[in-house]
Amino acid sequence: MSAAENANPLSVGLSVPVLPQPCTLVIFGGAGDLSGRKLLPAIYNLGLDGVLPANFAVLGFSIEEMDDAGYRGFARQGVERFSRQEPDEEHWPNYERQLFYQSGSFDDPAAYEALKLRLEEIEPQFGIPGNRVFYLAIPPRLIGVCAQQLKAAGLVQDETVDGPFSRIIVEKPIGRDLQSAEEVNEIIGECFAEQQIYRIDHYLGKETVQNILVMRFGNAIFEPLWNAKHIDHVQITVAEAEGVGTRAGYYDGAGALRDMVQNHILQLLSLVAMEPPWTMDADVIRDHRLDVLHCLRPLDTENVDSSVVRAQYAHGFFQGDDVPGYRREEGVASDSTTESYVALRVFIDNWRWAGVPFYIRTGKRLPKRASEIAVQFKEVPHILFNSDNAHPLDPNVLALRLQPDEGMSMRIATKMPGSRVQIYPVKMDFRYGSTFGDQSPEAYERLLLDVMAGDATLFMRRDAVEASWQWIQPLLDAWERDRKRWLPEYPACTWGPVEADRLIENDGRRWRVL
Repeated sequence: MSAAENANPLSVGLSVPVLPQPCTLVIFGGAGDLSGRKLLPAIYNLGLDGVLPANFAVLGFSIEEMDDAGYRGFARQGVERFSRQEPDEEHWPNYERQLFYQSGSFDDPAAYEALKLRLEEIEPQFGIPGNRVFYLAIPPRLIGVCAQQLKAAGLVQDETVDGPFSRIIVEKPIGRDLQSAEEVNEIIGECFAEQQIYRIDHYLGKETVQNILVMRFGNAIFEPLWNAKHIDHVQITVAEAEGVGTRAGYYDGAGALRDMVQNHILQLLSLVAMEPPWTMDADVIRDHRLDVLHCLRPLDTENVDSSVVRAQYAHGFFQGDDVPGYRREEGVASDSTTESYVALRVFIDNWRWAGVPFYIRTGKRLPKRASEIAVQFKEVPHILFNSDNAHPLDPNVLALRLQPDEGMSMRIATKMPGSRVQIYPVKMDFRYGSTFGDQSPEAYERLLLDVMAGDATLFMRRDAVEASWQWIQPLLDAWERDRKRWLPEYPACTWGPVEADRLIENDGRRWRVL
């Protein structure tokens, strides 16, 4: 019997590598902050690791005047400052020879004709068969314009025709409410087929996030317990130590709910709560994540006040420095009611999660930068080792650390050494860095490879984007109707307002200390 005939049919497709295909990566906003900090260093690291396709080039496209040499210098600065691996002088010539630059305006048809000619000039040099990935690292208001101009210039390959592929990567946010998200999606959808569109959320590229599915469905000990019978509640925390900084102009028109909850956090929640997929097919997994969004209990005028807390950071001290309150930040309106912090109690109304609260919190100017998903299991019965009501045992907690120091830990009860039975909570701790040695690839590295390979598993579909906005929209509408001049405040470098503590403490629980 051959190896193929003897293979376990249940494992088919799980270990088959998805290889990136030869292509040109065209970065719109190629001279911008995201490109310099994340994208160009990611490409450098992928090349250094030897996982880029053999036939590959990068063409930066932006309004800044620059030639190829200038762009390579710009990339060098980004790699030196932000790359997880230092510049390797032996590898560098191979990296920079793949970098090119074309200046032009995003709304100028002539610029797209020039872009097309430049691609036709570059691609034969590297044996690239016309495959193109367009990365829109640009302000959201320009997404529709760029998509339309690409289509008009003949740069979008029809998916129904055999030949080179055209794929587009769109950064969040997709709209600022349900209506605008639908409008943006409609424009992109007129220019690209849905299977060509990759709506990126870099949180889904983090190692620990990717490991959620493996942890749940690759270990027999977890899935039988992953339900309302055994889990008391789940906490999702995304904490930022920095203030709004240079993003004040954008952030004051968005706030924590739009900036973090609508996209990052709801995607994390859907991965934690989804049903087991029957295959690792991208659309099957995305269907299951979408099902979670559809099961979220609606937030409306009746439960907003009891389920949601919003606040702004006030004056305080960060790393010994005096820092201003939110409304004193440059670029923020002095009477702003934009939240820099939001906490929510969320329920998923399906069979698996009935009655289990999911507590979400995110904010700026918190004590540290940290992201964590914590699953707290129910207490053991109040008999045997948990019979002392005055000193109950700490419950078991599985904590998934997304940043920093990616990994996971499990809190369990154990006996302390000695003749008496004294119980003490300990952690079983796993850290990617200490276990595997090398620094984990950055999220953008994994996600860029996935687009080159045509794997959309970790990207958002149109229906998921609109479903998340549909759930968020009643909350936005309620806040708009009840415009408060001032929001609750929390001193900078603290864990949020007292109102958020009450939100969870009224349920007999408390926020985790990170």
